Amino acid sequence: MKVLIVDDNKIARSTLVQLAGQLNYITLCGDYDNALSAYNHLQQEPVDLLLLDIEMPGITGIELTRNLGKNAPLIVFITSKKEYAVEAYDLNVVDYIVKPILPSRFLQAMERAKEVLETKNDQLRIDRDDILFIRDANLVRRINKADILFIEAMGDYVKIHTPQKYFAVHSTLKKMEDRLSTPGFIKVHRSYIVAVDKIDQLKDGTIIIGDKSIPVSDAYRALLNNRLNII
Repeated sequence: MKVLIVDDNKIARSTLVQLAGQLNYITLCGDYDNALSAYNHLQQEPVDLLLLDIEMPGITGIELTRNLGKNAPLIVFITSKKEYAVEAYDLNVVDYIVKPILPSRFLQAMERAKEVLETKNDQLRIDRDDILFIRDANLVRRINKADILFIEAMGDYVKIHTPQKYFAVHSTLKKMEDRLSTPGFIKVHRSYIVAVDKIDQLKDGTIIIGDKSIPVSDAYRALLNNRLNII
C-alpha cells in the first residue's frame, strides 16, 4: 500500500513516518509539510493512501481532498481538532484520527484502509476479467462472460443472450462493448456484438450462432474475417 504523509507539524510528521515504517505492507512514498506540494506529487505519482492533516497554512486538508475529487486516493485525516469529523466523513474518508497519535489507533486505521483497498482492487479485477453484474428487475445478477452468445441493441436496452435465456438491460451497445473489453467479443453490426468462440457458421454475410442469425454489416466484415483467421 503506497502512502503519502502531509502534516505541517514536524513532530507529528516524524511520528507518522516512524509508525508507517514499522508496517511491512506500507511503502512510504514521501512526506510533506504543505498540501500544495502533496498535490503536485499526486499529479505525478498517485498513491493508495493519504495521511492528511486538516489545519495547515495555505490549502487545508479538506480543501486538498475536494480539489483531488474523483482522483483522490483513500484518505485518513489526522488532526488535533474533533470538530471537523462530520465534514470529513461527508468526504467519504476511511478514518479520522485525533492527535496525539497512539500506535494502536494508527494500526487500526491502517488495517481499515488496507481492507478497503483490497475490496476496491477485488472489484476492479471482477470488472476486468470474466464476470458482469447486471440489474435484472429488482435483482443484481452475475453473468459469466463465457456464457454470453451475443448482445443485441434494442432501443434504450440491450439483450444479453445466453444459452438458457436473454437478459434485458437498460444500457447502450457502446457501454456493453466497453464493459466486455476482451478479445473474445467483436462488434459485427451497429446493433450486435458476438462472442467469437460461439460462432457456428458465417454464410452470405450472416453469422449463425445456434439457431440465431445475426447480420454482419459491410463496415465490420473485414475486421471479422481477420479475427476469424479464415483458411
